[in-house]
Amino acid sequence: MTKTTATAPVLGTRALNRATLDRQLLLRPAPMSATAAVEHLLGLQAQNVKPPYYALAARLDGFRPEHLSAAMDAREAVRIVTMRSTIHTHTADDALTLRPLVQAARDRELAYFRKGLTGVDLDRLAAISRELVEAEPRTMKQLRGELFAHWPKADPFALTVAARCTLPLVQVTPRGLWGRSGQVALTTVEHWLGRPAEPAPAPDATVLRYLAAFGPASVKDMQTWSGLTRLREVFERLRPGLTVFRDENGVELFDLPDASRPDPDTPAPPRFLPEFDNLLLSHADRSRVVPADLKGRTWRGNQAYRTLLVDGFVSGLWKLEEGALVVEPFGRLTGAQRDEVGAEGERMLTAMHAGEGYDIRFGTVARP
Repeated sequence: MTKTTATAPVLGTRALNRATLDRQLLLRPAPMSATAAVEHLLGLQAQNVKPPYYALAARLDGFRPEHLSAAMDAREAVRIVTMRSTIHTHTADDALTLRPLVQAARDRELAYFRKGLTGVDLDRLAAISRELVEAEPRTMKQLRGELFAHWPKADPFALTVAARCTLPLVQVTPRGLWGRSGQVALTTVEHWLGRPAEPAPAPDATVLRYLAAFGPASVKDMQTWSGLTRLREVFERLRPGLTVFRDENGVELFDLPDASRPDPDTPAPPRFLPEFDNLLLSHADRSRVVPADLKGRTWRGNQAYRTLLVDGFVSGLWKLEEGALVVEPFGRLTGAQRDEVGAEGERMLTAMHAGEGYDIRFGTVARP
C-alpha cells in the first residue's frame, strides 16, 4: 500500500453505495432526456431489447419507452458491441468514439478464434464484410454464408466473430425499438450514421466520464467496466487532479474532486432494475450494491434476473407475469418497505405499461 493510500480517507460500503446510486441517477428520478441519460451513463447494456428501457424508467422523471425508441429511430442512439464485448445502447457520438477506444479488447477476443481462421486475411475479410453490410444490412447468417464462400476451410462462426471484431457493426432498426420486432441486421456505424468514425478518445477523458457515472472507483473497477487492461498509468497521470480514498479493505479509490458523495444515511427509494443493468456489472468489487450473502443470486448460468433495490442494495428479484408484477424479496420486508416497493412498482408500471392494468403481488425467492 502506498503512503498516499494509507492516509487516504476511508469510504464505507454505504458511502460508496450512495455515491454510486447518485451518479447512476438512482437516488431520485432525474429530469433529463433519454439521450442525455444514455450519454451520462456511457451507454446501457443491451443484450436484450427491453433492458435499456427499464433502466431508464428506473432513473428518469417522466420517462416513456417512446423517448428512447424515437432516438433510435432518428439514429441519435444505436445498438453496438462495445464494453465487455456485449451489445450496448449508445448515443451516436459515443458509438463513433467508444468503439475505437475498446478495439484492443475486440482484438483480444478475436485471438481466441485464431484456430478457426487459419489462412484468413483479416484485412480482406474486413473489406469484404464492409462492402457487404454497407450495400444492405445483413443478418449474421447472411454474412456468414457470404464469408464462408471466400474461406470454405475456415470455421463459419469464427468468420462472423472476425467481422464483428474488426468492424464497428450496429444493429439497424426496427431491432431495438419498443413494441416493434425485427431480427438482427447489421451495417457499419459510419454507414448508418452517415459520418466517419472518430479517432479513439484518449483514455484519460473516458476515465473521467467513468468516475462521473460510476465513481468512486478503483483501477480494477474501470478495467472491469471497459474490458481494457493496463489503465494504472492513466490513473497515475490523472492522480494530481483527482481525489483519492480507500475502501474498508484498503483498496485505493479515485474520484472527481467536485463529485457528489451523499451522506451514507441519505434515503434510497426502491428501484426496479432490468437484467444486465450496468450498476451490477461495472465494478470489480460489487459489494457496494450486492450484499455478500446475496452474491451470485441474481444469476443462473448465463441468465441474469431482474433485480430489486431496497435501501440501495440488491434485495430481491421481480418479473412480469400475465396481469401481475411479481416482487420476490430475498428476505422479509418491513411494512413500510413493502409500501415503498409497491409505490415504486406503480411508478415503473405507469412509465412502461400505462393502461395495461397490472396487479402487484409479493412472493418469495426459493433458496438455492
